[in-house]
Formats: sequence, structure tokens, C-alpha cells
Amino acid sequence: MISTWLTDTFGLRVPVAAATMAGPADGTFAAAGAAAGILGGLGVGPASTGDWVRDQAAIARHDGGPYCIGLMAWALDRDDAPLAAAIAARPAAIGISFGEIGPYVARVRDAGIPVISQVGTTAQALAAEAAGADAVVARGGEGGGHGYDRVATLPLLQSVLTAVKVPVLAGGGIATARGLAAVLAAGAVGAWIGTALATCRESAWPDDVVARLGSVGEGGTRYGHVFDRASQAGWPAEIGGRAVRNEFLEAWYGRESELGEAERVAFRESFATRDFSTMPVYAGQGAALLDEQRRPIAELVTELAGAEEHLARVAGLLGHS
Repeated sequence: MISTWLTDTFGLRVPVAAATMAGPADGTFAAAGAAAGILGGLGVGPASTGDWVRDQAAIARHDGGPYCIGLMAWALDRDDAPLAAAIAARPAAIGISFGEIGPYVARVRDAGIPVISQVGTTAQALAAEAAGADAVVARGGEGGGHGYDRVATLPLLQSVLTAVKVPVLAGGGIATARGLAAVLAAGAVGAWIGTALATCRESAWPDDVVARLGSVGEGGTRYGHVFDRASQAGWPAEIGGRAVRNEFLEAWYGRESELGEAERVAFRESFATRDFSTMPVYAGQGAALLDEQRRPIAELVTELAGAEEHLARVAGLLGHS
């Protein structure tokens, strides 16, 4: 059994944290991850209310397993009720990322709850450490959904591990036991996994969204700002999102400033009509590695536990005097 800061701190069977993805990661998803032996994830979107957080946290903690509630600092600047609800829920950890995290980290730590922060550069990792984060996620540009695309996962992980003293998880493009073994061998305490878990049975994603990922091959996703400009959700300009390529994304990539009201209306309507030529499906580059969908989270976690065999094989490569 693999033992790291992540497994030892939260009592996990496998050194994996489910990404706190707004959308697929609801209370049911978080509870299933915790029951399977990883750190479950509950994602709070920019429009989520404190009441929603309370309701979903009640579901997540039903069996008493460890889970993390992830929040976005820029959204808390507009309404911090979700943070108060998250603290009241007493999860195993709270994630604060994407913006000026300092004041919110202090409130969480004052409540005695560990803080995990996603970072996209070494400078952000150092800032998160200085702000009091207990651990950081070196999340490379391969990751699905919102984040940064300045550095890929492997070079970012190496740099962050060298720069900070707090434990480091790796995120972005990790979907298999081989990927988990690779980042553990580099020195990460675990992997932050999103897309692979979002396709599982307990995810809140509808079946048609999960099916959309079945055709994603290498190069089938793209990072950009098109969907954010169309939605007008308020994401900061420096933060974009990686999603499955579709006609809308390709047509407006690099022309985001030209989006008009007609395009925004079409974007909003695409969710009701399930028009995937316009509707976004956020996913990372690891989607190309997935050959099964809607399996239980516990089944995927069992496969990820195979990282131990890969690490044993690596150990066998070491010479003995």
C-alpha cells in the first residue's frame, strides 16, 4: 500500500484526490469518492449559493468519509456565503484557488481545516504557501475545465516540488495507474484527478455529456476563453478553460471580442437543446485515455491502485551494489 502525506493525513487507500469540479462533482460524487478510498471532491460553481453548499455537503458526509469542498476566490469576492457554509460543514479539507486566496485561507485555517490550493505556475505555488495553504496542486495546462495554461504538468510539478516546502499534488492529464505512478515517482504526494472520475457512474454529468467524451482523441480538447466570454459568468481574464473542441469553440477562438448578443443567446440555448456543436463539455487531455464510461468510481480507484505495481517495477530498475 502506498503511503504519502495525502493518504496519511486523510486516511486514504489510494493517493488520489478527486478534483473539485463545479458540475460533475456534487455531494453524491464526493461521497462515492470517499467511500472508494480517495479524497472525495465537491465543486462549488460561481453561481452556487450557501444553501446549495449545505445541502450537498450533507450528502457528501453521509457515510463520514473524507472529502474536500473546492471554492474559487474570485467568486467569493462577490459572495462569501459558500465559504461560510463550507466551513460549517467541517469537511476533511477546503480548496481555495483562482484569485487572491489569502483572506479566505486564513478563515479556513482559523477553523482548523486544512487548505489545498490549485496553482498553475511556480510563483502561484510560492504565493499559496505564503498565504498559509497546507498543500498545493501543481495543475498543468493539460487539465480539463478552468485553470491556467502557462506550463504543462510535468515541468510545473518539477519546478513546484523544488520551490515549496508544503506537500504537492499533481493535476492535469492524469487518468491511469501509470500516470499516478509517474507523479508519485517524481515526488508528488498524490494526483488530483478530474476528467476520468467525471465520467464515472456517480458523477452529476448527464449521460449525453459523458458520451460526448467517447469520441475525444489526442488533440480533441482546446484551452481558451470562448465559452467564458459567451457565458459572461465573470471568470477573470487570465483564467481560461480546456474543453472538447466543437464548432462554436473553433469558430470564435481568437475572436472572442467579436462575440455578439446573437451568439450569446445561441450559447445559452444550447444547454436546453443539447446542441453539442455549441454547448461546452469541459475535459482534459486525459480524456483520450479513457476507454470505459459510467463505471463505478470504486472500480476506477481499484485500477488506479495499480500504481503500486508500476512503482515496484521502477524500484526494480535500481542497481544494487
